[in-house]
Amino acid sequence: MKVIQPRRSDVRQARTPLAAPVALSLSWALGGMATAAVPPGTTGIVASAEHRTSATPAHTPLRYDMDYPTIGYADPPHHNAIARLQERLERGEAKLEFKGPRGYLDSLLKALKIDPSSQVLVYSKTSLQIDWINAATPRAIYFNDDAYVAWVQGSDLLEMSVMDDDVGAVFYTLPNREVATPPFERQTSQCLTCHDTFAMAGGGVPRFLIASTVVDTDGIALQEETSHETDDTTPLADRWGGWYVTGQPDNETHLGNLMFRPGQRTNARGQHRGTLASVGSLFDTKPYITDKSDIVALLVLEHQLEVKNLITRLNFKARSFLARDAAARAPEQVTYANASPRTQTAIRSMVNQLVRAMLFENAAQYRGRIGGTSGFDKWFDAQGPRDPQGRSLRDFDLRTRLFKYPLSYVIYSDGFNALPAYVKGRIYARLREVLSGEDAAPEFRYLAPSDRTAILQILTATKPDFAATAALAQR
Repeated sequence: MKVIQPRRSDVRQARTPLAAPVALSLSWALGGMATAAVPPGTTGIVASAEHRTSATPAHTPLRYDMDYPTIGYADPPHHNAIARLQERLERGEAKLEFKGPRGYLDSLLKALKIDPSSQVLVYSKTSLQIDWINAATPRAIYFNDDAYVAWVQGSDLLEMSVMDDDVGAVFYTLPNREVATPPFERQTSQCLTCHDTFAMAGGGVPRFLIASTVVDTDGIALQEETSHETDDTTPLADRWGGWYVTGQPDNETHLGNLMFRPGQRTNARGQHRGTLASVGSLFDTKPYITDKSDIVALLVLEHQLEVKNLITRLNFKARSFLARDAAARAPEQVTYANASPRTQTAIRSMVNQLVRAMLFENAAQYRGRIGGTSGFDKWFDAQGPRDPQGRSLRDFDLRTRLFKYPLSYVIYSDGFNALPAYVKGRIYARLREVLSGEDAAPEFRYLAPSDRTAILQILTATKPDFAATAALAQR
């Protein structure tokens, strides 16, 4: 099979904000952003998400500081993987090494504890490094539970996005050229033109993005196709346009690995290439860490981003609604228990939405066994925790669904743990209602009694604060 050769000279485009038909595939918009270096002395200690109570809008150009003055999104974010790494670098406990064609990438992944097997490759023109991205030079993305790193071949910039415990999705860049002390720079402003799609006109929250967009070999979206975000509920047949997909051969139809000539008119839904063992036959993979773009990693990434986004939305809205009630009723002390009916109803609604996503409601069913070959499945599964019977929420199924026990492992994350106590309490109560069978609503009938029992046992054994609230509920 002919190897695709890079084409850059004929795909130059202006460095302007992303717009259709450019795909939004976990994109970090970079050009023209406001930047701020990570401040010295930041701390990695997980703090309560209720630490900021002022409802006075901050004087910054960010709309979030008008919409959510209690959040402080423009403040230096302290509680994320990049802030913690910056602190270690300043103390001399870590060092980034510039090496080979990937510069700081390999060293950065090691410092952030991101396994290279998580590599996924996207060749739609994303971020504003569009000059460098096409089917011959795809963008490589690596991730763990809380951090995402993107490397573009030929670029002198690494892109990072992390989940901050207090403020959700935060964006950074790192110059990928050898310097004495490589600086992390926080990115705001233009990033949020794409990474805020709950409500562009106000009331949105910063969020991660992953989408399926069928593109030609130059990485430009086909006019006949549209870009759409993907999550657990998206049929596999509609996923991974513009992505390479590798793994064990399977019976699934998807939009990955499709190649169309620039200007070609076609109906991509009638095309199918399937999952490949390697992408080495399609382009030169020597500059990359592996020749894989693992299908299991893609499935996990889609699930994880959806749940993280819902956590951020719930965190922003719940804290802001309660602060609004407190401001209106000052000097009375306001808690969730005596908040306005409007606030309680809104929080319950968002909690239910998050719980349904965490329980994989309406998740797409697989037609046959799916298998990865990069080693990501083994690395991910080994992260634990496990109950006394050796069971984990990270145990894969990969025959008809993603996980053997369908409750999201994101429940162990620092971002989830930092939610206000009254929010977590309501989430735990809803989970107990569903898993115990007390809530027999039709939308949860897909959960077999054996699954409910197993999940409840695993959660009780591995999540101490859930077990503690369960014990209180039984009194």
